Amino acid sequence: MLPFDAVTVDDPTRDIGQDAISVTGQDGSKVLTYEVTYTDGVESGRVVVAENVVAAPVQQVTSIGTRQPYVAPAPVAASAVGGCDSNYAGACVPVASDVDCAGGSGNGPAYVQGPVTIVGSDVYDLDRDGDGVACDR
Repeated sequence: MLPFDAVTVDDPTRDIGQDAISVTGQDGSKVLTYEVTYTDGVESGRVVVAENVVAAPVQQVTSIGTRQPYVAPAPVAASAVGGCDSNYAGACVPVASDVDCAGGSGNGPAYVQGPVTIVGSDVYDLDRDGDGVACDR
């Protein structure tokens, strides 16, 4: 038997703490050929004269997650930002330096839970599909 060895590798596609065996290790095997010496019919010596690897061991690889998991920023309440923007109806769109749809890919600092109807200018570009209703997905 030829025992396998094990290594770990950093895996940027896995979140930190999400480790997994990506290649399962397997022992290998080899065949030994001996020259045996007998004295008066009794084995008196044995020497290895050849070693042939039949199956090489497979190294076990453990992938260690290194990606920092995404944590959505907490929504900022309109009252904490500066009231509601009059360009929108149906929900309070806070007056802030930037507003994004809650649950979307924007980075705030303020968010609105839609749907929201555009009644003036879409100053925060919330209505991406141009149908007059924002944050409706």
